[in-house]
Amino acid sequence: MLHVVHHADYMAPRPTRGTFKFDKYYLVMEALRASGQPITEHAPEPCPREWLEAVHDPEYVEQVFTSTVPPDKERRIGFPVTPHIAARVRHTNGGTWLAAKLAQRHGYAANSAAGSHHALADTGAGYCVFNDLAVAANRLIAQGDAHRILIVDLDVHQGDGTASLTAGRTDIFTLSLHAEKNFPARKARSSRDVGLPDGTDDDGFMAELDRHLPELLDTFAPDMVLYQAGVDPHVDDKLGRLALSDAGLIARDRFVISQVRRRGLPVASALGGGYGADQRQVADRHAASMLAMAAENSLYSSESLSL
Repeated sequence: MLHVVHHADYMAPRPTRGTFKFDKYYLVMEALRASGQPITEHAPEPCPREWLEAVHDPEYVEQVFTSTVPPDKERRIGFPVTPHIAARVRHTNGGTWLAAKLAQRHGYAANSAAGSHHALADTGAGYCVFNDLAVAANRLIAQGDAHRILIVDLDVHQGDGTASLTAGRTDIFTLSLHAEKNFPARKARSSRDVGLPDGTDDDGFMAELDRHLPELLDTFAPDMVLYQAGVDPHVDDKLGRLALSDAGLIARDRFVISQVRRRGLPVASALGGGYGADQRQVADRHAASMLAMAAENSLYSSESLSL
């Protein structure tokens, strides 16, 4: 059973400016529903303002809520922040928190959007408005639902916003495997960064993941994992510089779930990046990713969760 968080507001109307396409969020759900696999859909509540302000600058949160984000920040985000976008990002942030809560019951759950790892304290960036990974991690710890959270970011781009927003915390560890020469040009410092050379293939990627993830699960000893499962490391991705195949992405995702779940820990994934001219093809990669993770999770009993 795949427990997936989705909301109608994830499919915001396409902004009049900017290059980002929102079509894939609807297409992902189409692919999941057509897969024939058992799926339970969960609708999130909008993220409370105080949860966002615990991580982001309240002045910036106000700008988003009132659709008064300055033009320079909108350029950095990549599209105008309209009332529809404001409603969307409140729901996507609530969605990652809900996926984490569902994972604590079922072992694994997915948010069908978000993974907005470039958003910083006082601005968005790189198609990201609020940083759902940092917001969810902070809230889960604040309310006592987790004590130590590992954020695993396997998007092709470094999780610079997440690294910046959680810097100095001993209860949140950020691991980022990314294309070293890709966006952002100026990297932040994650708890651990693994910059990969252009053209890294399935074997090269998995060798690095195997080198770092099991060790961190044992040494940092989290009680929850949040996973940014971007599919943009794919060889055909428009904005990627790595060379993973379809099979390589599936192997990556199943490896993450197996390593986390065999230790009795819950793991929630956020959608992350994936770009291309054929939005349905990109959406199919995301759907395949979530279904593969749910299949891997089914090998482990939810009764073994370490809560």
